[in-house]
Amino acid sequence: MPHPEATRVEMQLGGRTLSIETGHVAKQADGAVLVQYGETVVLGTAVHAPPREGLDFFPLTVDYREKLTAAGKFPGGFRKREGAPNQKEILTMRNIDRPIRPLFPKGYIDEVQVQCWVLAADGQNEPDVLAGIAASAALSISSVPFQGPVGNVRVGRVDGQFVIMPTVAQNDYSDLDMLLCGHDEGLNMIEVGAYELPEDQMLKAIEFGYDHVKQVVAMINELVGKVGKEKQVPEPSVSDEVKTVVKDFGPALKAAKTTDGNKADRADAVRQATKDFLAANFPEPPAEAGVGVHKQWESRFKQAKTAVHDLEEDITREIIRSGSRTDGRAFDDLRAIECEVAILPRVHGSGLFTRGETQALVTATLGTGKDEQIVDGLGEEYSEKFYLHYNFPPFSVGEAKRITGPGRREIGHGKLAEKALVPILPEPDQFPYTVRLVSDIMESNGSSSMASACGGTLALMDAGVPIKAPVAGISIGLIQADEPGQEDCFLTDIQGEEDHFGDMDFKVTGTRQGITAIQLDLKIRGLSMEQIAKTFELAHKNRVQIIEQIEAVLPEPRAQLAETAPRLLSTKIHPDKIGKLIGPGGKTIRALEADTGAKIEIEEDGTVLISGVGAGKAEAALEEVEKLCAEVKVGQLYTGTVTTIKDFGAFIEVIPGQDGLCHISELKDGFVEKVSDVLKVGDKVRVKVLLIDDQGRVKLSRKAALKEEGVEEAEEANA
Repeated sequence: MPHPEATRVEMQLGGRTLSIETGHVAKQADGAVLVQYGETVVLGTAVHAPPREGLDFFPLTVDYREKLTAAGKFPGGFRKREGAPNQKEILTMRNIDRPIRPLFPKGYIDEVQVQCWVLAADGQNEPDVLAGIAASAALSISSVPFQGPVGNVRVGRVDGQFVIMPTVAQNDYSDLDMLLCGHDEGLNMIEVGAYELPEDQMLKAIEFGYDHVKQVVAMINELVGKVGKEKQVPEPSVSDEVKTVVKDFGPALKAAKTTDGNKADRADAVRQATKDFLAANFPEPPAEAGVGVHKQWESRFKQAKTAVHDLEEDITREIIRSGSRTDGRAFDDLRAIECEVAILPRVHGSGLFTRGETQALVTATLGTGKDEQIVDGLGEEYSEKFYLHYNFPPFSVGEAKRITGPGRREIGHGKLAEKALVPILPEPDQFPYTVRLVSDIMESNGSSSMASACGGTLALMDAGVPIKAPVAGISIGLIQADEPGQEDCFLTDIQGEEDHFGDMDFKVTGTRQGITAIQLDLKIRGLSMEQIAKTFELAHKNRVQIIEQIEAVLPEPRAQLAETAPRLLSTKIHPDKIGKLIGPGGKTIRALEADTGAKIEIEEDGTVLISGVGAGKAEAALEEVEKLCAEVKVGQLYTGTVTTIKDFGAFIEVIPGQDGLCHISELKDGFVEKVSDVLKVGDKVRVKVLLIDDQGRVKLSRKAALKEEGVEEAEEANA
């Protein structure tokens, strides 16, 4: 039941109630809501503060945290307190940030902070999409000049049928994981992982989800109508006087933007031209001019830099609209592509993918179950057998910057490339290796995440991973029509400045058969279904071209693993034999590893994984494990060793630790007076298992083994 002080709106979505409530908790925040779906509850808050001195960008901060108390769990490890955000939290922050950031007024630079906390998690309704709704609702009812709201939904596909807001259980059977965000005027965020879904099916999934996005938007608007605050009106960031002065810089800036050469040459020309223009038109006053004059100059100079940036954006878009991009390509041209494999010694697999001035060096490492990535969060702990890490060093863009660990951008780009490749990996029972890819960006001028997906395909094939099909990815840009009669300009394989000054960065990866991943970033309000369909058409054409170039270098995965890669073999033993294989205090398994040089891993169901680098190590260990844990089977022939002679027969060890009795009557055809006339201790003898009784006693026959193998007595005696 809602709190008496609270205002609540709700709707039915996917057969469950989605509600938004405000006015009960976090009342000092500018906007605060509780979003509930099933028994999952997310708090969303929005606050703002005046801009910091000297700031020339919009400092929006989005934070998302999964409180483990929400699922009744303790943090793992020594510290029983949540620490730095994990990968899922970082990816969710990005998914919340990307659709709301373009919906703030241009030039608005107040400090805005959005926080989303998972307060309760029922294990079936994922909180990440609810956090997007909570952020949108909190901003919409606040005084922050957010030009939303937006609605968020998740779409799955189970047995060929689209499902809105699928549960965790349904996701296990879904071949699509799609996050959508948008408003009444279009979609402005798409995030997809899919198992080679054709373009027409992907469009249907987006249409299906968008219908529900608009319902969520209507619900938030209902809440705004009840409790929404009056919005701030931002001050203009650049005065008309400064705009007039900067406008005269247009011809010189355009000449610099079209300088012949590469990215660095054009950037240097623009930098120098801008420096000269600002020095001539906005000169710094002398020191004796006084503090007031200096402050006035600083304000105008800051405005001038903003105006120059806006002018450069207008000129870049104008150049593109004229039919020729700044690097001379046509709208649908790919940059020159070069694919290389096996460029590094010792590594298990390597690929270098170069597209224009973007270059990714991807290495593949094969490991065992011990190398799996353990993932612990609100749900049950699980492990991943494949993961991709992405690194973006400063030298890749010719800069000298502080070297730190991976940031949100690196985490997001790596996960996108990882999602692109997961659908084409072999099943674990066919290829039980753990696979790690590392993409190190050597150069960057546009879409290094797509280069990572392409380089990842090369590295996997070079490592001998039997992938189902090559994957390639490309980014499509857009210069949207802003006047009647103009047409949208779609740009294949965008470079850095086209991403920066353009309207969208629409990344699509896939095989020839269908799409495996999508990530859409927008700077405009939204895309129509027609614009999305056009993007899919271009992306399919381009990725097939790239796949052809990949296959020209390496048509299929290598048949053999690298000599430096571990050989991974497996066998199955009865679970009751696990203790025997391990031995007291691990003595037996440690001895086997020391003798063979292999590593042995045992799973609860009796699966034994054996790995070793170097010829014969894994094979030798496998043979010893199978001997040690073998089970005697009725009707099977064995070569055993005579351990004991009795008057009534001989005890013969058929497998290590397991012997059976060969009665005197079963030694050979005819009468046998003494067992010792036929056998002696230590003899190797072929026997057949006749019977295993209820007490586990094994009855053997030498006579039956000789007869079955067709060995005559005389021949056996001579042997």
